[in-house]
Amino acid sequence: MRFWSQAGRTLVSLVRPVRRLWRTSVSLRVVASTLALSLVVVGLVGVLLVKRITSGVLDAKVRASVVEAGSGVSETQRLLDAADTGPTTPSAARLVDTVTSTLAQRAGTPGLYEVLLLASPPKRGDAPERGTNLVSELSVVPELRLAVQDNQRQSWTYTEIRYLDSHVVPGLAVGAPLVVPGVGNYELYYLFPLAQEQATLDLVQRTVLLVGILLVLMLGGIAYVVTRQVVSPVRLAARTAEKLSAGHLTERMSVRGEDDLALLARSFNAMAASLQEQITRLESLSRLQQRFVSDVSHELRTPLTTVRMAADVIFESRDEFDESTSRSAEIMQTQLDRFEELLADLLEISRFDAGAAVLDPDLIDMRMIVERVVDSSAPFAERKGSQIVLDLPEEPARAEVDVRRIDRVLRNLVINAIEHGEGRPIEITVRSAGDAVAVTVRDHGGGLRPGESSLVFNRFWRADPARARTIGGTGLGLSIALEDVRLHDGWLEAWGAPGDGSCFRMTVPTMRGAAVLESPLPLEPVDAGPRVTAALASPYRTPRREEVPR
Repeated sequence: MRFWSQAGRTLVSLVRPVRRLWRTSVSLRVVASTLALSLVVVGLVGVLLVKRITSGVLDAKVRASVVEAGSGVSETQRLLDAADTGPTTPSAARLVDTVTSTLAQRAGTPGLYEVLLLASPPKRGDAPERGTNLVSELSVVPELRLAVQDNQRQSWTYTEIRYLDSHVVPGLAVGAPLVVPGVGNYELYYLFPLAQEQATLDLVQRTVLLVGILLVLMLGGIAYVVTRQVVSPVRLAARTAEKLSAGHLTERMSVRGEDDLALLARSFNAMAASLQEQITRLESLSRLQQRFVSDVSHELRTPLTTVRMAADVIFESRDEFDESTSRSAEIMQTQLDRFEELLADLLEISRFDAGAAVLDPDLIDMRMIVERVVDSSAPFAERKGSQIVLDLPEEPARAEVDVRRIDRVLRNLVINAIEHGEGRPIEITVRSAGDAVAVTVRDHGGGLRPGESSLVFNRFWRADPARARTIGGTGLGLSIALEDVRLHDGWLEAWGAPGDGSCFRMTVPTMRGAAVLESPLPLEPVDAGPRVTAALASPYRTPRREEVPR
């Protein structure tokens, strides 16, 4: 049992690389298919050819043997009839010996055939039987003897010529009835060896086999050369495309000739040049946009600081103003707070766009961050009438994360759930399993319509543009949260269905640089209603950082 188990593992280890090579190599599949089809075609042609040659050689041998045997039987019968009409009739043994000797001399040296003279049943005791060159009576099969005896005419069949010294050769047996005067009915059998024909057929088979193998190998080589001529440009195009995707925009394919492959290379190069031009233009526009946002954000800080100082003075003295002016001071203070928050978010977004955002990781229990976020969000939840329900594991859910960024992500998710939860409970769940830690934030508000789960992370996107914000926000919170999770090589996903609320799931690896393969928490809530199946929006998953174009 152990041996077979080890043999099975060895076989699997040998087959796996072959399967991988078969899936990844077009040349191998084309050459193998060509070899298989060529082998079938050459095999069929070879079998038909050998069969036709065998039939031709043996048919010619049969015709010649039947004619030779017929002539010999007629001549022998004439000799026997002449001997019976002479003045003296020889004895039966002498007469049979004479016939056998005559036929042996007629066969030549070496003999073209062997002869057996056998008495037909019922056999008399004084009826002698003879054969040439110690040939055995077993060379004549019983079926041939029955055919000669029943039909009383010439018959033939393939047989094995056996000798008394035990050697055997393939042959052809031709028999005919014969009457020996004074003795009775006999059967005369000519045994023609087919050793020479067998050698010829063996040579033909070996030749056909060798030619077939060489032909299949040549076809395989031709298929490999032809496939290589076609596949090589495709592989070159694939390698060039990989270099282009890696940022080497100046890579191009070499163009040779004027055939279809050259047309492919020219079209590929034209496409690459067009992409390079557009990417360069977009990068330039992106840099201008980033610089504009960054410059505007910085430039606005100076006048905003001045306005803030003045607004603070006015706000502190609002009790001295009339009711309308005091209310205006409060509104100005609130909008300045929101304006500063918007500037901070714009600066953060510009850092993400410029690729300047970095992590400051620390190993921390995710439960602590969640509890801190819930404590800071409690006044907003109380004002909205929502109860925050925590579901924390008993064991620590540690992960190596940037505490400031994860705190900001969870704060955005919780505030968003309170904003859209319509006063219903907000459920926050934390779980850790394997190499990942997940946090879900579930609300029971109006939910998301189909397709909106992939839009909630867009900048300044709102499910209902006509709906006023009651807590605040800049419209960039979820976009920044997405980028923060993306920096951790994690996932940020959204689910929602009309009438069933929405659920946001953040999954990050426990150790920095590890890959998240599976989340410890489901994205779709288990308590979702029957409408979820029809209204479930496709979840939005953050791609891994190396997959995100910059």
